[in-house]
Amino acid sequence: LDPVPEIIIAQKEHGRLDLARPLGQELARAAEAAAAGADPLWLVPVPSTRAATLRRGQDPMLRMARVAARGLRESGRSAAVLPALTHRRKVADQAGLGRRARAENLAGALTVRGGSARLLGERAVVLLDDVVTSGATLAEAARALSAAGSTPVGAAVLAASRLRQAAPR
Repeated sequence: LDPVPEIIIAQKEHGRLDLARPLGQELARAAEAAAAGADPLWLVPVPSTRAATLRRGQDPMLRMARVAARGLRESGRSAAVLPALTHRRKVADQAGLGRRARAENLAGALTVRGGSARLLGERAVVLLDDVVTSGATLAEAARALSAAGSTPVGAAVLAASRLRQAAPR
């Protein structure tokens, strides 16, 4: 049994802030691989929704991204976190949605914060997310960044989850 999803959920949903450090260190390794030698780097975490951040009292991806950037800097890379993405509209919970429904749910949901747009061109961008299921979230994040004139060099995630079959409608 893979403990990674349970660890991610514990950090994300159950306030286990102590897990941000080991998860962020793993994210640094994944970001290093995704960067393919690009330097300097912006680590751009996929944002939590405002409601999720309020409910949790934190943004888990932002917390892990900061640990990852610190780890990359300690290994000699020039890396910083740029929380460039934000939600422009509400989205439904992705749990239980199939591949097409996930993509439709997220289509156009993310945008680049005004102040971040000019900074994106200064460094290569690596997208960060905790779990990839269908790829819809990373695709939407990449679309939003591309619309602002920045193409990510890669994406780093901690785990992959199998997409469950959506219930028939």
